[in-house]
Amino acid sequence: MGVTITENQPVERRKKIAKILEEKANGLCPVHDFLIHFANKWSMLVVLNLGYAGSPRFNELKSRVSGISQRMLTVTLRSLEEDGLVTRQLYPEIPPRVEYQLTPLGKSLLDVMMGLGEWAAKHEAEIAKARKKFRSRHAD
Repeated sequence: MGVTITENQPVERRKKIAKILEEKANGLCPVHDFLIHFANKWSMLVVLNLGYAGSPRFNELKSRVSGISQRMLTVTLRSLEEDGLVTRQLYPEIPPRVEYQLTPLGKSLLDVMMGLGEWAAKHEAEIAKARKKFRSRHAD
């Protein structure tokens, strides 16, 4: 069995972070680019709901994503499709039927989001306690 040298872990973490934050040819690090194009509440909720529902139609997806307008859902789905995270399947029927589905890339993002969701659920009480403590210290 190998020995873990804990003193080197912060160095390795810093190296990994530096690599992630490294600017690319477009002047953006991958995280910045991701945040600009994807990390908003609607995109994340759409991805989660597509992961849950499978291949929903537009109105089914709209009813699942509480508070989203028709226009915002359209914009969000187009953006996710542009990024290769969602596919749009049009069936030539009367009336036309359109279904949306996560691509393999979208499913890989869903896995990451599920991990984030599990982390949030695990630390929910701790976060609530910290918020309460902060608010009590900063009450006007």
